[in-house]
Amino acid sequence: MRVVIAGGGNVGKYIASDLRSSDHEVMVLEQSPEAVERALASGEHPGVEFKVADACEVSALVEVKLETADVVAAVTGDDEDNLVISLLAKQEFGVPRVVARVNHPKNEWLFNESWGVDVAVSTPHLLTALVEEAVTVGTLVRLLQFEGGRARLVEVTLAEASPAAGNAVVDLHLPRDSTVVAIIRDDHVVVPRGDTLLLAGDEVLALVTPDSETAVRSALIGG
Repeated sequence: MRVVIAGGGNVGKYIASDLRSSDHEVMVLEQSPEAVERALASGEHPGVEFKVADACEVSALVEVKLETADVVAAVTGDDEDNLVISLLAKQEFGVPRVVARVNHPKNEWLFNESWGVDVAVSTPHLLTALVEEAVTVGTLVRLLQFEGGRARLVEVTLAEASPAAGNAVVDLHLPRDSTVVAIIRDDHVVVPRGDTLLLAGDEVLALVTPDSETAVRSALIGG
C-alpha cells in the first residue's frame, strides 16, 4: 500500500515510521527544508521517503504522483491546510482513502466528504470519549466516526439494569445496519457470536449508523 503523509511534524513522522514497519510504501511531504534535513539526519525513520513540498500546491502533488497513492493522511498542524490537502487528494487525484487530522475541535464539522475527508481524527474529542468510556456505566459513548459520520464505533458498559444483560446477542434484535463487534469481559476480548450471552459489567463495542444508533442504545441501555 502506498501512503502519502502531508505534514512532517512529530505526528506525521511517527505515523510514517509505524506504517513503514508494516512494509507499506510511505512518503512524507513537508514544506520546511530544515525539518526534512533533521528527519533524515536522525536516522530514526529508515525506509521512509521525505520530500520538501507544499502539499497545498497542485504542482507538488503532481510531481509526487499523488494519484498512485492508496491513502493520503493530512496531519499538518493547520486545519485549513488539512482541508485543502484532503479536497485536492480526493477531487483532483482520486485518492481512494483520505484521513485528516482535526487540530481545533470546533472545526470538526468541516471535516466531511464535502472536503474529501473519509475519516477525521480529532484528538481532543477522542480523549473526551475515552475518559467517558473509562468512568461511565450505562451510557453510550461514541469513540470514532467513519465515512463522514455514516458509521460510528460506540461503546457501553452494561449496567445491572441493562435489558441486554443475560440475553444472547441474537436476541437483541439489532437493526441490520449495526453489529456488536467485540465484548471486553474480565480484561479479555470476546469475539461475539449469535449465542454469546451478555453480562452486566461487559464493555460492549458496536458499529452503528446514525439511523440505527437509537435502536442500539435502547437494546443495550433501555429507556
